[in-house]
Amino acid sequence: MMQSQIDFALATPEILLLVFGLAILLVDAVSNHPERKPTFLLTMLALGVLTVVSAVQWKNGVAGSTFNGLYVTDELSHLLKIASYIAVGATLVYGRVYAQVRDMLKGGELYVLTLFALLGQMVMISSGNLISIYLGLELMSLALYALIALRRDDVVATEAAMKYFVLGALASGFLLYGMSMVYGATGHLDLAEVSKVIAAGKAEKMALVFGIVFLVSGLAFKLGAVPFHMWVPDVYQGSPTAVTLILGGAPKLAAFAITLRLLVDGLHGLAADWQPMLMILAVLSLAIGNLTAIAQTNFKRMLAYSTISHMGFVLLGLMSGSVAGKPELSSAAYGASLFYMLTYVLTTLASFGIVLLLSRQGFECEQINDLKGLNRRSPWHAAIVLLLMFSLAGIPPLVGFYAKLAVLQALISAGHVTLAVIAVLFSLIGAFYYLRVVKVVYFDEPEANAAPIVATAGQRGLLSINGAMMLVLGLLPGGLMALCVQAIRSSLSL
Repeated sequence: MMQSQIDFALATPEILLLVFGLAILLVDAVSNHPERKPTFLLTMLALGVLTVVSAVQWKNGVAGSTFNGLYVTDELSHLLKIASYIAVGATLVYGRVYAQVRDMLKGGELYVLTLFALLGQMVMISSGNLISIYLGLELMSLALYALIALRRDDVVATEAAMKYFVLGALASGFLLYGMSMVYGATGHLDLAEVSKVIAAGKAEKMALVFGIVFLVSGLAFKLGAVPFHMWVPDVYQGSPTAVTLILGGAPKLAAFAITLRLLVDGLHGLAADWQPMLMILAVLSLAIGNLTAIAQTNFKRMLAYSTISHMGFVLLGLMSGSVAGKPELSSAAYGASLFYMLTYVLTTLASFGIVLLLSRQGFECEQINDLKGLNRRSPWHAAIVLLLMFSLAGIPPLVGFYAKLAVLQALISAGHVTLAVIAVLFSLIGAFYYLRVVKVVYFDEPEANAAPIVATAGQRGLLSINGAMMLVLGLLPGGLMALCVQAIRSSLSL
């Protein structure tokens, strides 16, 4: 229920992150350390403190809304924020050496911009109002635009930043126009109030449906779903790999959060209108993502098209919810979609982590052929690539298999058997390009000039844990799945 008073305690993580961000700006301004080590350590401390604060809030059952309904704290926000902190922390550990040898740490902007992007993601995750959703989205997007163009002398990165900026502005316009239509049709910006007006049948139906079309289009762009996917391969390939990982990790969690807030919390009463849209986006994403990935020789572009196909599975889970009169099926479907997104981000972190570790001064590990003979050079890293590719392909007993199975079960429970069959067929097609990477790693001869793999102990340890989680969560998925379903059930109006 909306509270009229302002409770700053609910927004403690955001306030702390803002303070840390400003402190890091000051420290960076007076630090002459060429590797920006004080800035890095302070950034990791900030992420650690935020993780503890959000975990304590979650454990103590802190929930509610403040700032007149603009900000919402619940189990879903706690879960997604903690996952975002972990994703950003892992990204910075993986990308530190890469950024250092490419002079991306000279000005220190990398860490501050990453934290401000994270702040925008946190606002998106805890938004209970159309205004705060847009505010968080723009804060995140502006920081990401700057991060992609961080290497000012790199023409390819600058081009990628321009593409993302132009298309991102277009998508933001779609979202904003859709929000204005929803406001015009209901007279409210608060999602809870919008839902009440729709449930009472007092909303202008035609304007709402038009608004939903624009909202879904904007959300599809942020998730990277077809036909709003055109930026994904170009931006993933053109960005410095460390920034590609920043872009492909935590922001996906925030985009998923606002999709749930808008469609499930605010527009639940119009599920019959937005579910067919998600179905079309999902099938197109599965088809184009998997089929186009087969033709890729660039590893980063292949992973980009892989992302598009995986967003198709996420959307299938979302469209399987909102089953009339069956809230338990709805929570299971949305929980499966949340589980899929969390495990996908975990897999993405390690996939690009491998690329970052194999890149070195004067060499970008971008082509699939750059992984040739990795098993001869480092059997441990090759084994991690094997786990990652098998998980993305959905091969048991890895977590990718269970994530796909959970979404397929939700589809079948909702009566969408044909869609489940289509999803399985495209997954089988997609397995080809993942297995091709494994073939290159294990059966091709390494390049004659292949340099030894150099990584810090932190990077090696993190990558090992990240890879092991693919197997652990695949064998024991129950705990995380239960957390996801409980977070959905307690946070959304089903």
